[in-house]
Amino acid sequence: MTKPSFANHLQESVIANNSNTPLGKVYLVGAGPGAVDLITVRGAKLLARADIVFHDALVDPEMLLLCPQAELVAVGKRCGKLSSAQQFINKRLVDAAQKHQIIVRLKGGDPMLFGRADEEIQALKSAGISVEVVPGITAALAGAASIGQSLTLRGVSRSVAFITLAQAAENAPDGDAKQPISEPSADTLVYYMGRKDAAKIAQQLIDSSKHHHKYTPVHILEAVSTKHERLWSSTLEELAAGKADAWFDSNSPALIMVGEALREKVKNSDQDLERSCSKIDNGLQDGQILSNGRRSA
Repeated sequence: MTKPSFANHLQESVIANNSNTPLGKVYLVGAGPGAVDLITVRGAKLLARADIVFHDALVDPEMLLLCPQAELVAVGKRCGKLSSAQQFINKRLVDAAQKHQIIVRLKGGDPMLFGRADEEIQALKSAGISVEVVPGITAALAGAASIGQSLTLRGVSRSVAFITLAQAAENAPDGDAKQPISEPSADTLVYYMGRKDAAKIAQQLIDSSKHHHKYTPVHILEAVSTKHERLWSSTLEELAAGKADAWFDSNSPALIMVGEALREKVKNSDQDLERSCSKIDNGLQDGQILSNGRRSA
């Protein structure tokens, strides 16, 4: 017996909706990096109006308190753990649009970064269902904010790469073991879902990267932006030696950040600070202050 394809499921769903009931709209909403108050205002407003919410496993349960009126459906999505198949999620979104007007697909971080949003968007569009994406703060940006280190730095880092080694089981070729990307060319690297391959990543960068060496700074953040956030800071050499292996918590999402821009900055000497202040004072003395908010160039 031939197994029905997902395309057939979509066609059946469209045919079933021949009534005068208008199709609902699906919103792919970024939940942000973890903290409940880091979701966008638009995202929070949509949760408050939603009829049904399909949420990832990484979404904080407290965030779901923003939508007490909605039906809540957990759809998994944890790296290395049992979760809902993507095609099943796609079909549930299509089916929900036949019954509800406001459907929220709540995704950790930003929907358009390692969130398989494209597959959901295409499935919904194929079924004639309107879809809108609401961005969220991705973990890399929250991580940089947490440690107070910019991912870019004038004269040091002009490029940033977001990388994941995670690969959907249903899309992976048989016997194809995941491998670190060969010689990433960006100055600052941020690895998502790289905990199991952390030492391997570090060694490859030491061996082959033009931008990194064994003393390059490394910061690993777990559960970024939440009350459970943890930080491990060292070098690629220490990471390659497995020094972080025992530190990792397998139950928390980990972010590995690598690059010279992340090196702890040396504070300016009093002399440099005094010289800097003098220049600012002179600039103010030479300028002309005008009333009514007008300034001279």
